[in-house]
Amino acid sequence: MSRSKDRPGRGGLRGWGGVTGMAVACAVTAAVTLLPLAHHDGGSAGAGTSGGAVTADRTRAEACTEPEASLPASGSDGPNIDRIKERGKLIAGVDQNSFRWGYRNPESGDLEGFDIDLVRAIADDLLGDPDAVIFRAIPTNQRIAALENDRVDVVVRTMTINCKRLEQVSFSTAYFQAGQQVLAPKESSITGYDSSLKGKRVCSAEGSTAYEALEEKSFGALYKDDFDGTERDPDRLTVPNQLDCLVRLQLGEVDAVVTDNALAAGQAAQDPAVELKGKDPFTTEYYGVATKKGSDDLVARVNKVLVDYRAGGKDSAWMRSYEKWLATGLPGITAPPAPKYRTD
Repeated sequence: MSRSKDRPGRGGLRGWGGVTGMAVACAVTAAVTLLPLAHHDGGSAGAGTSGGAVTADRTRAEACTEPEASLPASGSDGPNIDRIKERGKLIAGVDQNSFRWGYRNPESGDLEGFDIDLVRAIADDLLGDPDAVIFRAIPTNQRIAALENDRVDVVVRTMTINCKRLEQVSFSTAYFQAGQQVLAPKESSITGYDSSLKGKRVCSAEGSTAYEALEEKSFGALYKDDFDGTERDPDRLTVPNQLDCLVRLQLGEVDAVVTDNALAAGQAAQDPAVELKGKDPFTTEYYGVATKKGSDDLVARVNKVLVDYRAGGKDSAWMRSYEKWLATGLPGITAPPAPKYRTD
């Protein structure tokens, strides 16, 4: 479990069935997010790169004006795809704690959610089997490291495409539009991402765009731990895994959470005592499938999968997955984001 000093709460636990529910939440967050989710020895992902591709990506990142523009879609194979086919399994970094996105169904024990559906579509295209996947649970702050260290082939984990991350990884075209928003108790005086945050304890995940937003403008909120990013970091306001923020909020250790509205909607569904504050998100962000930097063949192939996944309008695989997992908490979405492609 993330470490924290005892602080007075707000009158007990809310949602999730009190002490028992909170124990379960803490156990899920602390015990499993660093572990592989399948007992299959698939070896390292071993995604190869080329120096020329890395240099081109670095140049593009430095002159970044449209980070969502990715490589044109292609059904061709390449060294990274060949390696996956030789292994017979796609190794995917996912979450198992984000309700409706990537989470373990407590009844069946299966991983489910919008991101999980997309992983299976990629595996089906590459290997002809949607179940040919080794799922590995990756904390929010380890998504990039998992790719750099060849632990996974792809990360499909509500990961926002932006210029900073393009310096470290490669991205597919966007598969979902989201934005940052504030999650707080319904009775809270906090009204949104505004001056009502002054003096409030606000939680965000390490390495997240939420944390970057708070660094840019915090409205006087307390959002940074002492010794942040060191071994002495208490992981109270900045935490390794985004769900830890909801646990902190339920324990009364923080007053609000800043995170993607897509994730916050799922957390509000888990705990009816909290809600999204503010009418709309205060940023516009796009999720992409991340690969090791320079894995151009895999990026182009994922983009081809996404072309097929979006096709069919209201009957598309994308819309079916949206209706199944997200429509209740994020209603009104009528289509996936349109892909953008690089012309260089």
